Order: sequence, then C-alpha cells, then structure tokens
Amino acid sequence: MKKHSFGAIFTLLLIAAIPAISWVSANESHLKFFGTSVDEGAARTLTNANTNSGTELFVQHVNSIYDQAGLAESGLDQDVFKKALVGYYNLKKTQLLSTQKAILTIIDFSRKSSQKRLWIIDLEKSKLLFHTLVAHGQGSGLDMATRFSNQANSHQSSLGFYVTSDTYQGKHGLSMRLEGMDKGFNTNAKDRAVVIHGADYVSESFVNTHGRLGRSHGCPALPADLTKTIINTIKGQTCLFINGSVADYKSNYLDQNIAVSNFISSGNTVQASI
Repeated sequence: MKKHSFGAIFTLLLIAAIPAISWVSANESHLKFFGTSVDEGAARTLTNANTNSGTELFVQHVNSIYDQAGLAESGLDQDVFKKALVGYYNLKKTQLLSTQKAILTIIDFSRKSSQKRLWIIDLEKSKLLFHTLVAHGQGSGLDMATRFSNQANSHQSSLGFYVTSDTYQGKHGLSMRLEGMDKGFNTNAKDRAVVIHGADYVSESFVNTHGRLGRSHGCPALPADLTKTIINTIKGQTCLFINGSVADYKSNYLDQNIAVSNFISSGNTVQASI
C-alpha cells in the first residue's frame, strides 16, 4: 500500500514539473538577434524589419560616399555610382577583390571623350583620388562611344565590371592587365590585350587641337603623366566598372538585394532597438 502511495505521489510531482520544464526550454530557445535575446516570433519580425533597414542603410551608405567625396560636383551620375558600388559589394563577396584596398574605379563612356569621365574613389575614406580623361576604342565612335564589343579585332571598348590584374612594361610603358567579369561583354579582355596604359593622345592639349581625344584599340587609355600613379593606386585586384549608354548590358553583379546582403555581412550591421 505504501509502495502504491509513493508511486502516485511521484507521478503527481512529475506532472507538476512538466510546465516548469517547458517554460525553461522555451526560454532557452530564445535567439540572439543583433546582440539582443528575443524569442523566435520577435526574431522573425525583426528579420523582416531589418531586411528593409539593410536596404535603407545601403542607400544611405551610397549617398554618404557620393556626398562626402564630392562626386556630384565632379559630374559623376549618382545612378552610375550606385551601379558601380552594387557590383563592388557583389564582387567583394566572391573574394576576387583585395582585402587591403577599398578602391573603386568608374569610367562613364556615356560622356564625351573631351570630358573627364574617369573617377577613382577610396571607399574607406569617402575620398575622390583621381578625376581625369580616358580614351575609348576606335571602333566605338569619335567623341562619343556608342558601340561596344567583346570580340577580337573590333577595336571597340567593352562594358562592365573588371578586376585589375598584374602590371608589365609594354610599348606604352607601364601597363596593367584587366580581368573581365561579365560574360558576353568583357571576358575576352585578356585575349584582346585590353589593358590600362598611357597615351599622348589623352590630354587637354589634344582636345584643344582636335575637339576630342585620340582613340585606342579598345583599351581605356590614360593621360601619360598620370598613368604610373593611377596604375600603382588601383593595381592588385581592385574593382573597375565601365558604363555606357546601351540598353542590352546586363550583369550578374548588379543584383542590389545580394549587394545589400553582402554589405551587411561585411560588418555593416543594423542595430535593433528592443
């Protein structure tokens, strides 16, 4: 009889303990979200909220660099800069870019060759390092570049994202190879010998005489007196984006949602207030 009583008492105690055990388990299942402990439902809500916040933070980041570097005053279109920065963060995630340099080079071939249409920006310092002339290919047009190609012997410029590669001494002096990243648009850059080099026909004096720059065989040619300094600044796996006025250009590196995710995962987190 005593044995039965003891068993019944034990069973009652066990039943009474189950809610307490469940309560502890529920509390232990709380998630760490941006450094704060919240339950699963709240975490899902915050995840949705911070997806939007991440996009807003990225846009603020774009605007901040654009303003601090004085890019509007230099004539760089804000949408072109945003496209370039989206590509930069997507390329950065692939680990193709240097971890030592946060340098972005932009060439906008929708502008005349007589205008300064190359920008080099230090993203970490939000600083414009260079703003200068750059030539397009003979096959792309006279003062305006309107045709672009990835084909050998086209003598046309190629649009899209590039990663700067190694340097060498060639017929134009110090030069730098480029790795084209956009399939169908610039991936033949190395085979075509599309490189960064200097040229005498890229100068204000040439523009004053001819009304436009001279043209290359497809290379983005620089002013001869700036070539060495610019190459040494952007060499070694930094991002170069060449923009142009064409409707058919597309790139796997222009997905803003992926760029925002990569931007946040790079350490630019949104702190949630609870």
